[in-house]
Amino acid sequence: MTIARLTQRELLLFDLDGTLVDSAFDLYRAMNLSLEYLNLPQVTEEQVRTWIGKGTSLFCESTLRYVRGEVDQQLHLQLLNTVLEIYNADPCVDTRPFPGILKFLDWGLKHHKKLVCVTNKPEVPARKILDVLNMDHYFADVIGGDRFEVRKPHPRPLLYCMEHYAARPDQTLMIGDSSNDVEAARRAQIDCIVVSYGYNHGEDIRLCSPQLIVDDLTELLAEV
Repeated sequence: MTIARLTQRELLLFDLDGTLVDSAFDLYRAMNLSLEYLNLPQVTEEQVRTWIGKGTSLFCESTLRYVRGEVDQQLHLQLLNTVLEIYNADPCVDTRPFPGILKFLDWGLKHHKKLVCVTNKPEVPARKILDVLNMDHYFADVIGGDRFEVRKPHPRPLLYCMEHYAARPDQTLMIGDSSNDVEAARRAQIDCIVVSYGYNHGEDIRLCSPQLIVDDLTELLAEV
């Protein structure tokens, strides 16, 4: 696991959903409430877990393709707006940190690393989740998908963090769970480690050839 090289890293960038926290049940709840409101059939939590990981718009698109067999653009917009309204109002009912996350974040704070959450989720619900779970104190900043005009896999959010915290590429590490994270890190020319348990829109994370896959972030602490 030499790719981690945690002792030389100054800046650790983390994805949120599927990396730090398991938010699938709350997304499933918001989707079914939205489908009910729009008089559409319900879906299962197992299906939702294969549709999330690359943004709410694609989540809604996949859901409509399943329940209707097609994606009507007007209905897609209605569903997207409804899901966002319901989910953003209460994004942390059953969301929980994944095993090993708090221990890894504790290590980061103890060793004076800059920890930043870089997510494609809008910033308000992202911050609310971390606040409700008492995880907000770990992070120097939370950069949501609405902070800039582009988001992962565009490298700008990552490059902004490196510039803001004066961290060189070799001092920076991205930790995520999807091809968006891997691609953003490649384009920012920084190393990236992915977790095996996350969301990648139902796709095998190995297909995007990540540098390293771990089952639990605490595996990385064995080197330090």
